[in-house]
Amino acid sequence: MSDFEERLQRAIQRGQQIRMAENKSADADAATEEELRTTHSQLRSDLTEHIEGCLQKLRDHFPGFDYSTVLNEKGWGARITRDDIKLGRGTAKNEYSRLEVLVRPFSDMHILEIATKGTLRNRESLNRSNYRFLKDAALPDLKQIVDGIVLEFAEQFSANA
Repeated sequence: MSDFEERLQRAIQRGQQIRMAENKSADADAATEEELRTTHSQLRSDLTEHIEGCLQKLRDHFPGFDYSTVLNEKGWGARITRDDIKLGRGTAKNEYSRLEVLVRPFSDMHILEIATKGTLRNRESLNRSNYRFLKDAALPDLKQIVDGIVLEFAEQFSANA
């Protein structure tokens, strides 16, 4: 076999090894993507349950709030809403309050996002997103975020009652 043929055979083998390595890498990326989806789904499920429990407890402390579970394209979670009428000198004003906490759907950014919208007596009081990268997300940390949101809203609502 000539020197050229030996080099040609080695080049072909290197090419095949590169192709096999790329296929393994693509398979690993696909597995990682599926693992991240599974992680998001599990965290979302556990966190949604925690959100629902927190908002139901908040509703129990402030009678008049209506509770509803949220499952839509924006995410999973819960909301409480309340309409009050403020009577003044010859006037009546409708005052709307709400708190909505959602876990956003899985995204290519590989994050778990908790979106919050709060309104107190017709004024926006909370509008924020908290997120953690899925590879770093821990349920206890995420539950603390939800707890903090609900406690902040409770404090604001009781101060303005």
